[in-house]
Amino acid sequence: MKWMVPVMAWLVAMPLWAAGLDNQLADIQQRWAEIQYQLPENRQEKAFERLVTEVDVFVARYPDRAEPLIWQGIVLSTYAGAKGGLGALGLVKDARRSLEEALAIDEDALDGSAYTSLGSLYYQVPGWPLGFGDDDKARNYLQKALAINPDGIDANFFFGDFLLEQDEPERARTYLRKVLQVPARPGREVADTGRREEARKRLQDL
Repeated sequence: MKWMVPVMAWLVAMPLWAAGLDNQLADIQQRWAEIQYQLPENRQEKAFERLVTEVDVFVARYPDRAEPLIWQGIVLSTYAGAKGGLGALGLVKDARRSLEEALAIDEDALDGSAYTSLGSLYYQVPGWPLGFGDDDKARNYLQKALAINPDGIDANFFFGDFLLEQDEPERARTYLRKVLQVPARPGREVADTGRREEARKRLQDL
């Protein structure tokens, strides 16, 4: 029965390992939201740069999990947006790579967030020859995200925003309104408040 000792120890340690990932994920999500929605724009670039370093450590700690890679992609892409210019193109390519790696591990992780983030990249990044932007791929990824999480705040926001870019305002209105109606996510209040405000502004523009 000696074999039972290491097995029992491993079973006891499993929840602690999972809690460690969940706690780190929640911390990164919270700090991302604070930088994105509460920090002045002139301070965001440096803050995102520091967060990229922390997410790199998170990914290295859990190499077989999709969640850290998804957030690496999200942080890199928003860092690129804060940085701007040609220097941002390398960052969005790195973000795409992280998100594609996450999809290869688990397409459904974080309610299909890899699809949402990839779709947003494909319609916001310039097309060839500067970047890899592609509206058809964007639509495909964003629709996959909605199929996984039809009530998701981010999934609805980005598909609505994409439809605005595609000059489909009435369809866009449907998805942007849903952003204001779906329940808030526990622990993601800062992010959800910021995302709803973005949806309101787009609806006002309509």
